[in-house]
Amino acid sequence: MIPIDLLVHGGDVLTVDASGTVVPDGAVAVRDGEIVEVGPAARLRSAYAAAEEIDARGCLVLPGLINTHTHLAMTLLRGTADDVTLQGFLERVIPREAALLSPRTVAAGIGAAIAESVRGGVTAALDMYWFHEAAEEVARAAGWRLLSGPTFMDVPEPPDGRPYAERLGWAEAHLAARAPAPGTRPVVFAHSAYTLVPDQLVEIAELARAHGALLHLHAAENATEVATVTAQHGMRPVELLDSLGVLGPDALLAHAVDLTDAEIAALARTGTAVAHCPVSNLKLGCGIARVPDLTAAGVTVGLGTDGAVSSNTLDVLGAVRAAALVHKAGGDPTAVGAEQAVRMATVESARALGLDGQLGSLEPGKRADLIVVDLDRPHLAPRHDPYSTLAYAAGPADVRDTVVDGRVLMRDRTLLTVDERRAVDALREAAASVPLPHPRASAEHLTSEVPT
Repeated sequence: MIPIDLLVHGGDVLTVDASGTVVPDGAVAVRDGEIVEVGPAARLRSAYAAAEEIDARGCLVLPGLINTHTHLAMTLLRGTADDVTLQGFLERVIPREAALLSPRTVAAGIGAAIAESVRGGVTAALDMYWFHEAAEEVARAAGWRLLSGPTFMDVPEPPDGRPYAERLGWAEAHLAARAPAPGTRPVVFAHSAYTLVPDQLVEIAELARAHGALLHLHAAENATEVATVTAQHGMRPVELLDSLGVLGPDALLAHAVDLTDAEIAALARTGTAVAHCPVSNLKLGCGIARVPDLTAAGVTVGLGTDGAVSSNTLDVLGAVRAAALVHKAGGDPTAVGAEQAVRMATVESARALGLDGQLGSLEPGKRADLIVVDLDRPHLAPRHDPYSTLAYAAGPADVRDTVVDGRVLMRDRTLLTVDERRAVDALREAAASVPLPHPRASAEHLTSEVPT
């Protein structure tokens, strides 16, 4: 028998490969963090001797969920900017970040965020936030897949105290010093066309491309942002990014809610991907992204939660359900189906990150990021269609086991690499370290129509 590190066996394996293969009573064999084989459990159990096993009988085995847009350490501010517009959200959050954030508090915020994500079956996330070095250290210790990097946002008194003039050199040194681990890639974050001027956006895009990095930006999140950028630069955000040469197959736009037909065509032409965040978009009243039109044009669309302030959770399964439901509001129940929504959270999210050759489906040669969903629950019975079960019925509490790079991070709903109690206590302590006004205080001024 061939020695391997891990064998997950006995469940129905939803591979999410190009053919939509489902293996009843299947198994996944893992060695050195990589999937060796996927097939019938009986055959793989006779072929491999595993150092560790997961018995997945009565369960669904599928690729780990991928969060393509989030601000993980915003867990620190959860519940402090509800029931406001995007612009009101920014007015409230940005000053609080300047007062609260430090490497210590970001580490506390991301520790709790990782615990929440692992519990919800999220095995990887693209995290745009300050003090990314602290976040990377926490994620590395937990064995969790984090894609992060330098963030550019030209605002007064940034939390890290580093003015824009110093950021390019700092980011260059960071990118030059680090080789990406398997299943990751370098990332550069340019916040938006309303917190950076065109020359800065071009500089940041050139920096990213010089290092083969993914460039991630907010764009066209709501009509007011579009109006603001148009007033500033004479072009809508996506038009401006296209004119500057920022769009491309190495660029990923968060939100992209307010788009014209011409802008959708520009995204398709340039190979630019979109991170769809339906829950955040609904909560902030931003609108509904034109996902059916984007996918019809050939634009890759992944799923994200946004931060735990604008969406209040890091629940990617919740984003799957929202994506499968909200686009039906126009009257077409086929607009985004269950299978498409699940694919958006797995292989399409991997594609949006430029990592679909390594993540997003259960296939030999890919990294062993997978989850086991317990189907032995009243709200998940009977078992007819696994995509329907995941999109319309399952929730984070149904995730039983989470594996990243072949390492079991959660077994039988017990976290193995994060001290959950300590993480929650650290989050509470960090959040309390800088007193904030009551979230309902002075709320009347938080509906400003001008982004900060």
